[in-house]
Amino acid sequence: MNPLLTAIQDGIGPGLVVFGCCLLILPWMRPEGRWRWLAVYAIIFLTLRYLHWRVTETLPSSADTEDFVFAVGFLAIEGLASIGSILTLITLSRVKDRTPFVDAALAEGRSDAVGGRERAPLVDVFICTFNEEREILERTIAGALGMDHENFRVWVLDDGRREWLADLCRDLGCLYLTRTDNAHAKAGNINHALARVANLPEPPEFVSILDADFVPTRAFLKRCLTLFRDGQVGIVQTPQHFINPDPIQSNLGAADVWPDEQRFFFDVLMPSKDAWGTAFCCGTSSVIRWQALEAAGGFPVTSITEDYLLTLRLKQHGYQTAYLNERLSLGLAPEGLNEYVTQRSRWCLGFMQILASRDGPLNPASGLGVVDRLALVESFLYWAGTYLFRFASLVVPIAYFLFDLKAIDVSLSDGISYFVPYFVGHVGVIGWLSGTRILPILTDVAQLLTMREVLLSVALGIVKPKGHKFAVTAKGGDRSKTVVQWRLIRFFGVMLAATLASIGYSFYADPNGPLQSSSVVALFWSWYNITVLLIAIACCVERPRMRKSERMRARGTVELLFGDRAADFQMLDISISGIRFAGNCGAAVGSTVNFRINGQDMSGRIVRNGKREFALEIDHTFASKLAMVREVYSGQFETRIERVRSFAVSKRVFARLFG
Repeated sequence: MNPLLTAIQDGIGPGLVVFGCCLLILPWMRPEGRWRWLAVYAIIFLTLRYLHWRVTETLPSSADTEDFVFAVGFLAIEGLASIGSILTLITLSRVKDRTPFVDAALAEGRSDAVGGRERAPLVDVFICTFNEEREILERTIAGALGMDHENFRVWVLDDGRREWLADLCRDLGCLYLTRTDNAHAKAGNINHALARVANLPEPPEFVSILDADFVPTRAFLKRCLTLFRDGQVGIVQTPQHFINPDPIQSNLGAADVWPDEQRFFFDVLMPSKDAWGTAFCCGTSSVIRWQALEAAGGFPVTSITEDYLLTLRLKQHGYQTAYLNERLSLGLAPEGLNEYVTQRSRWCLGFMQILASRDGPLNPASGLGVVDRLALVESFLYWAGTYLFRFASLVVPIAYFLFDLKAIDVSLSDGISYFVPYFVGHVGVIGWLSGTRILPILTDVAQLLTMREVLLSVALGIVKPKGHKFAVTAKGGDRSKTVVQWRLIRFFGVMLAATLASIGYSFYADPNGPLQSSSVVALFWSWYNITVLLIAIACCVERPRMRKSERMRARGTVELLFGDRAADFQMLDISISGIRFAGNCGAAVGSTVNFRINGQDMSGRIVRNGKREFALEIDHTFASKLAMVREVYSGQFETRIERVRSFAVSKRVFARLFG
């Protein structure tokens, strides 16, 4: 029998057992059920089994100094990443859902879910802005003003000092506030507003923070405020959902089959962190108790991720962050790859600043408990260990083929016996917990796209934690042209060329040599890296985005008036600028249509009419625009991918690469 087939046959047994368990058991278990921990700890066991094998049986002999040093270095990197993964898995063993409590509180029928008072608590809503476009701010302000809460004020905090924005606030009926400088960026902007409202005749009981592009649904404040019945809750954080695809979805043409990269964090990881008491403020789409802010002295300014640091400071005063996993706001994901990379590297740098501060996990005086310290260590290992391992995984097979440096000295059958169960189990359970929001190759692509900047931020944050400016994630702008990110492509191209050249060189140098076990491992490893690098390069070619406003799936009927004729039509999708309906309207393109949405009489014109569907464009009046903003961002329409199908995702990626 072929030696390769023999090795596979000898080692595949444990992997088949794990695959069978995932296939036969997981579909009968609920991810949020009581036995969730059993599946998670089974994967932790497989991870520890794999690490024990790596430490005890895969290192080259210490007599071969170069191989041994190289192998120990790679093992240390892999170990850091694996410890971080284990801490994440422990976190995922629990989950908390606060929606039933909110529903029960609101079902009691009181207008004030916070504490049964006759008058609802006053909330100051802060919309933080620096350089966003008018269209983005219009819809955020309109959505904020339309919330279902009896007692709130909306403030636009303009760090760009724009006269047109002051005029817009006056026209819309909200409050406008600016300052003479931009000291401490977003945190300084908020603190300036806090000082202002503190001196008003009626200061607020709660403060809500919204980024300029995040539009709250009508129920946002009403549902968040219910959780403040618990006096220990200082912050209620809600997830970030996006109306537009992120760069990975868009550039791979997979926006309708693959969710945005943040879904695992907000939909899966944060509810688990909440169960352990380690959920944290993510800035936008949050509500904060005024008394807690006073105790903390406002937003801290020693980190560019002031939101996370605020959570730690509030813990020192006995306040917790509660996570309400509901889609209560919609914002804009980074629209370009540069913005995507800037955002991730800023998050990493800000966390490293926290790590080096008095609030870090290694400072005994930080006032943090053991679980909070471990949560910070987990985050550090994610940023440092995971991304360093991603880079090392590119280098190791190249070093083997070019320089005969062995990071792993194993037989193929042993490698299959230990690695495959660990890999299959990890992919199976994480996929089960996340609704397949995590797929191995695309996760590695996402990490690869930001790897260089993240590792640079790790180094900068540790060596020089102070003196870094807040890098704003740009939103809006002209996205109608193809943009090629040559800087990233050059790096990925060099790594791709080196991988291919190393394989070619190895076979050229010894064309008749036997394919040893270590060579087979390195060869498969190289082909995986080639796949990831090709997809990353495809992501660097940014496709044009022609739509000025994103569409959302819609249900329900609208009565349309065509002159004297009226008819009801089923909506298919909706955006701020128009609606698509099912059926044939029986009217010519260009015909005027009247209808009513969100209490507003509106009109539009038919722009497309087919046998099975037609579309109309809304007239560009200010009143119509505000009505459509409040309708589209009401929370009743969907942009989410309800179910991820791996085969459909693979087809889209394949078509992008070779179509």
